[in-house]
Amino acid sequence: MDEQPDERAPVVSGQRVRSTKIERAKQLRQSMTTAERVLWDCLRANRLAGLHIRRQQVISGFIVDFYCHAARVVIELDGPIHHDTSDYDSARDARLAAQGLLVLCFTNDQVMTARPTVLARIAEVCAQRLKP
Repeated sequence: MDEQPDERAPVVSGQRVRSTKIERAKQLRQSMTTAERVLWDCLRANRLAGLHIRRQQVISGFIVDFYCHAARVVIELDGPIHHDTSDYDSARDARLAAQGLLVLCFTNDQVMTARPTVLARIAEVCAQRLKP
């Protein structure tokens, strides 16, 4: 069973973020992968179950692909570059989990070929974590 979010612990607000991280996040928003663009089109403007989701959000020094603050859920898309970054990804996931965040990982291929399933999983997990 997934852990319930801890509403008391701030994740994004009040964190100190280096200007280089902010600039890098902006660059990543401008150069999203095809799978990120496709998923973002489904998530932006509260399109998925009314959930407010941010893209390329800096959290604890990491830039996560997508983040739902209300549910404390991080959504990561793993493309070919992630084959060589498994240690980094594991460290990121552990650090985020220590803050009470749940990390959902999907492959680019899943987004492109099974988008309804990916969206249903995101909506389901967020709904579970938003329950009182």
